[in-house]
Amino acid sequence: MHYLDNSATTRVCPEAAQAALAAMTDCFGNPSSTYTLGREAKKLLDKSRKQVSDALGCAPGELVFTSCGSESDNWAILGGAEAMKRRGKHVISSLVEHDAVRKSLDELEARGFEVTRLKPEKDGSVSPEAVLAALREDTVLVTLMLVNNETGGVTDIASVAKGLRAGGSSALLHTDAVQGFLKVPFSAKSLGADLISVSGHKIHAPKGVGALYIRQGLRLKPFILGGGQEEGRRAGTEAVPQIAAFGEACRIGKSGMSENIRRMAALKQELLEELRAGIPELGWVESAAPHILSISLPGCVSKSSACKKGGRSHVLEAIGLDARAIDGALRIGLSRMSTEEDILALVRGLLDARASLAHR
Repeated sequence: MHYLDNSATTRVCPEAAQAALAAMTDCFGNPSSTYTLGREAKKLLDKSRKQVSDALGCAPGELVFTSCGSESDNWAILGGAEAMKRRGKHVISSLVEHDAVRKSLDELEARGFEVTRLKPEKDGSVSPEAVLAALREDTVLVTLMLVNNETGGVTDIASVAKGLRAGGSSALLHTDAVQGFLKVPFSAKSLGADLISVSGHKIHAPKGVGALYIRQGLRLKPFILGGGQEEGRRAGTEAVPQIAAFGEACRIGKSGMSENIRRMAALKQELLEELRAGIPELGWVESAAPHILSISLPGCVSKSSACKKGGRSHVLEAIGLDARAIDGALRIGLSRMSTEEDILALVRGLLDARASLAHR
């Protein structure tokens, strides 16, 4: 099998799978328990938190484990806006965010907040200049995706953060970095964001685990109420097997990140060149991310990303593509496991499909 939908999800790497199995069968205690098995689970939890925080470039105490990137986005946006509402009720975002962000913004509007949704650049990124132009005295939250999940456009979050500080704004800055984590170089410090969402299943860990970076000193109300887990910030017994796997995937991904980025960028360029040579009418979106390529071959492919479940892409509409190009769009997602054989198999498949359609 040749798999190139890594922006939807990734194959769990063997090391992460083994870490999860060991946590389920050997170190299966409740990390809140005080006897030996529980203390062992807590030790594993702490080790995994350190692995993820090292990959993100933050202190372990700034990282809270969640069930997924969507939960992290929901909590950051709803919690962040509510924490700041005494200072204002204006929020800045864009027209090309993931639905986890878009629907959180809809909820804020239902609560009386005003949301400015900025138009993207042609690659799906958002310019810092547009953000700063939309900034108001009552702006309390800016939420923008680091890497667009459909086009691969990269938003300069660090410049947005610097602009907010230079302008004296007290607005919180959140970034959904799910598609950028271990795929483009950044750290919590270099981004300068107050809140950063990441997810395990995009980096070869299992589904069902994510994390939210919360800058030290920033207090959000818990999104899930109950026990005192995660230092009282998120209730519910921690999913130690998934978290252990997340930690291992982060350790491996971080150690080889520079080489992985170089390889993915080279594969992306080779893929584009091969497709352009064989399909003169090919359309594509130029983007900076090394692992996402959005192409269009009307009549040959499906309509959009997995999260849209076949609906027409709001991202491609927002960047100005026409209906025919959108309906023929295909997002290709690479990962550190992708190979040249994978991309050449895709090229052969698309060329065969094009030839078959031409003879109908």
